[in-house]
Amino acid sequence: MTQSLPFWPLLLACALLTAVTWAATWAMRELLLRYHILDLPNERSSHNVAKPRGGGLALVPMLLLAWLLWRPWLASVPPGFNIAILGAIWLVGISWLDDLRDLSAAWRLAAQAAAVAAGLALMGEAGLFFQGLLPPLLDRLLAGLLWLWFVNLFNFMDGIDGISAVETIAIGFGLGLAAWAAGLDVSLIVLGWLAAAAALGFLPWNWAPAKLFLGDVGSIPVGYLLGWLLLIMAAEGQWAVALILPAYYLADATLTLMRRAVTGKTLWQAHREHFYQQPVEAGRPHELVARLIVVGNLVLVGLALLATQGYPWVAIGAACVLVGALLTVLQRWSRDER
Repeated sequence: MTQSLPFWPLLLACALLTAVTWAATWAMRELLLRYHILDLPNERSSHNVAKPRGGGLALVPMLLLAWLLWRPWLASVPPGFNIAILGAIWLVGISWLDDLRDLSAAWRLAAQAAAVAAGLALMGEAGLFFQGLLPPLLDRLLAGLLWLWFVNLFNFMDGIDGISAVETIAIGFGLGLAAWAAGLDVSLIVLGWLAAAAALGFLPWNWAPAKLFLGDVGSIPVGYLLGWLLLIMAAEGQWAVALILPAYYLADATLTLMRRAVTGKTLWQAHREHFYQQPVEAGRPHELVARLIVVGNLVLVGLALLATQGYPWVAIGAACVLVGALLTVLQRWSRDER
């Protein structure tokens, strides 16, 4: 029997999680200030004042706790649920060390690859991510590479106030809404909406002017968890949804990487060349860029819903046009201000 959606209890849980995450973030900020754990401006930063970093130490534990507390009330959970929790905890530990000591890129990548490999190994019950277009082994390998890239691009894109909290809200809420529209398992709705609720509690502290940042300890595990949920959606046949919801982040990060590769720049070196960073560098306010991403993400959520109703290619095409328009506006803003 298909489990019905516990709408009102879930709505109440989301509101409570938002409030608890807000309070936990306040407490974490006080601790970070007390111990002088600050994000100093560098080549990648779009801020010029030192601010606490490590807000992910509030957001991620609150999200994982909420997922675990809901587990007994769900008839089933997506394949790999337990290892996704453990992988996120592992990445919290590694990323916190990186925030404190600046681990080498090789160590970071190895830790992330281990979490992704473990996640894929224990997602055996999931279907093929690429809808049978590839042999099973190649299907898993390519899914792992994309998951690993998503973890890193989510970190790369966390460069201005509010942007990653906004993206998490959009992906989590949109994923849950799309799962509901497509008649998928209730657990996907619950996990997606709880992720959005936790990010909503963090957002007031990270909105411009930000009072603290996620840090790698937040952006890396959140990217890992969202990547897992998006892969589950693809395995459930909703591949278009899995591409549409993070389409802006995917395009900005990937095109920026390709541009740096073509110009011979070191790919893992800190920089401020992303499309979303250029207007801020030119003098546009952080919140203006973040609001543009909010509007774009709202349209992407609508297109994801369209994809669930039997129009995946129409939705994908419209998403490409929308993302192209967003990138064009960001470039124009950066030129207009110079």
